[in-house]
Amino acid sequence: MAPTAVAMRVLSWASEIDEGTVQQAARAARLPFVVDHVALMPDAHVGVGATVGSVIPTDGAVIPAAVGVDIGCGMVASETDLIASDLPESLRALMPVIEQCIPAGVGKAHTQSVDARAGRALDALGLPHTPVDAKQRTTLEAQFATLGSGNHFVEVCLDERDHVWVVLHSGSRGIGNQLAQKHIGNAKGVMKQMGERLEDPDLAYFLEGTPEFAAYIADMLWAQDYAYGSRALMVKRAVEALFKIVGKGRVLDTTNCHHNFTQVEDWKGRKLWITRKGAIQADAGRKGVIPGSMGTKSYIVSGLGDPLSWNSCSHGAGRRMSRSKAKKTLTVESLREAMAGKDWLDDRAEALVDEHPLAYKDIDVVMEDQKDLVQVEHTLRQIFNYKGL
Repeated sequence: MAPTAVAMRVLSWASEIDEGTVQQAARAARLPFVVDHVALMPDAHVGVGATVGSVIPTDGAVIPAAVGVDIGCGMVASETDLIASDLPESLRALMPVIEQCIPAGVGKAHTQSVDARAGRALDALGLPHTPVDAKQRTTLEAQFATLGSGNHFVEVCLDERDHVWVVLHSGSRGIGNQLAQKHIGNAKGVMKQMGERLEDPDLAYFLEGTPEFAAYIADMLWAQDYAYGSRALMVKRAVEALFKIVGKGRVLDTTNCHHNFTQVEDWKGRKLWITRKGAIQADAGRKGVIPGSMGTKSYIVSGLGDPLSWNSCSHGAGRRMSRSKAKKTLTVESLREAMAGKDWLDDRAEALVDEHPLAYKDIDVVMEDQKDLVQVEHTLRQIFNYKGL
């Protein structure tokens, strides 16, 4: 759909959006270093400081809370040469294998020492700019190639041709959160020193050329690389686990993309920081992964490069209910109904009610809203779902 001007310097692709989301985006758009307009994706909803599902172009400044606390969070999807008929009737036997090789949940980590593959990846990554203590170093090593909680997941899916895919959602875990919180706090301190009074304190920013800016960018880029490398190793482990269950298989292609990040991009000869909080880069021809909620479809897409969206698109379905509201409103029984016919953590359904499909926007509506931003390459349906609790 064509974007709608929902506030001064805010364009929206969302057919379903509340006033709180619009006003939050408008506050960001009024910052003096924001260029032209803020773009709201079809899955936009209220976040901390900056709107989830927003794209914020800035000149000479960055907003740490606009990247968010899960720096580098994103998606990875591997297409395999397997087809539906290669799979056993049930993938229930895959669950314990995945749980062992990919720990998931708040604070969860590998109990064994870092294996050779993870060790090589971590050695190449090095350490963040901000010094870490012994405990943090141990944790960042043990949490590498693990899932967080909430909507982080591993799925096995079938596309419209019945080809088998492994899809995964994760971020930079505890270390990314700690680095982000540190810099968000530092930015608020800088605002106080500058005497800057913001409409929302969480929009605190760093100016390019300052030591604080340089320190944040270094840590942010490190956390993005940590998240990217973590996803790459996890999807390899998940695919290997699937092939072990099936007895064969080969990966044909893999797409790995961030949806909480910022980077410098060239816009008509002007170098801008493009911050995508809950949005993926959708340059013309660039592949991306857009998941739905539990029990619904996900999409492999290629970007169409719409400059009004800052070459971006949605990162998923987007919440329409807070987690607390979902737990109060939705039921375990209706979640079981929504997940019928799939292998999932049904014995832990009560802990997953806040991830109920009805807590999210309709992914099909989201995709219709952004048909001028991306082209659908494959439509995936889940047959196996493993989530962090």
